[in-house]
Amino acid sequence: MRSIFPETNWTRAEPAQVGFSADGLAEVGAWLEDTAAGRDYRVLVVRDGRLVAEWNAGISPEVLVVMHSASKSAYTMLLGIAVDEGVLPSLDTPLIDVYPEFMEVGPGEGPKPGRHAYPPNRAITFRHLVGNTSGYLKPDEIPGHVFHYQTFGMKVFSNAIATAYGLYDSSDPDRLPGCARLVEEKIRAPIGGTWQHRYYDFDYSDCSSAKKNIFGHGMHLLATAHDAARLGHLWVNRGNWGGRQVVPADYLAEATRTNAEIMRNGTPADRKYGLGFWVNDHAQLWPDLPRDIFGAWGGRAKYVWASPAQDIVLAMVPAPWDDVAVEADRRVLESAFIARVLAAAEG
Repeated sequence: MRSIFPETNWTRAEPAQVGFSADGLAEVGAWLEDTAAGRDYRVLVVRDGRLVAEWNAGISPEVLVVMHSASKSAYTMLLGIAVDEGVLPSLDTPLIDVYPEFMEVGPGEGPKPGRHAYPPNRAITFRHLVGNTSGYLKPDEIPGHVFHYQTFGMKVFSNAIATAYGLYDSSDPDRLPGCARLVEEKIRAPIGGTWQHRYYDFDYSDCSSAKKNIFGHGMHLLATAHDAARLGHLWVNRGNWGGRQVVPADYLAEATRTNAEIMRNGTPADRKYGLGFWVNDHAQLWPDLPRDIFGAWGGRAKYVWASPAQDIVLAMVPAPWDDVAVEADRRVLESAFIARVLAAAEG
């Protein structure tokens, strides 16, 4: 079936219309309810651009919730857009060429004791930042050589990309609209999204001189599951939305497989992260699931998963395991849910 694109609302389809078993999806719903054990959840299944299943418990479909780090998979797409528009020369543009103040974080000025800029940080590129191999503010990590998922590098990225577009001033973070304006204009508007945003900072009470204007001022999206699924539908369509190429297809292809620095310098267990996306091309997230699946993950169980091969999008805002802190335990739950949905698609 040919994929379609939602306007204000998603077009709904009966399971059989998009190759799903109604009984199989009913079993997924029962598993979600049992797994939740009274916790809130909102879950959507979309195939070929049609909403085929929706489960809501304890939280209204219209409520906007903070996507936490799942927001990163949205705003890191701006890197591919910026290169395509000629705002940046390439993914490997040195950060210092655009945002030199990132080096002006001395001892005692970082987010916590022992975290500050050091000479090797000068080699950090935009690719390093979105691939979480920058080693920013970590004196024992050489840029490009260590995969270390960290939020400060992503905050610097969002500030730097906004600076490149003239939308961020680190000397006065609230003076200009910042990265959110880019996300709204370059991504949200073209795909008909309605999500909102907020800027935030951590508690830097251990470092009263922390230069949060440089490595802080992070951004979270606030979305419904219906809005989050739009991002997934953009991804399964390789950045194209109804004939408009919103994000360069070649960038998304690269971003949704294990990034080059991890392949060169990381361990096999690290092969689960691309450029702003969690990926399964080396079966390190879920050994028993298809390798084309990738997506976004955020704290308190916010997810958007995409399977381009089957044109399936799964939005969980939140999933019913927001209290599970151990990564290995989360992976088991993620895998169990996705496997059940895929089994229903084969039914």
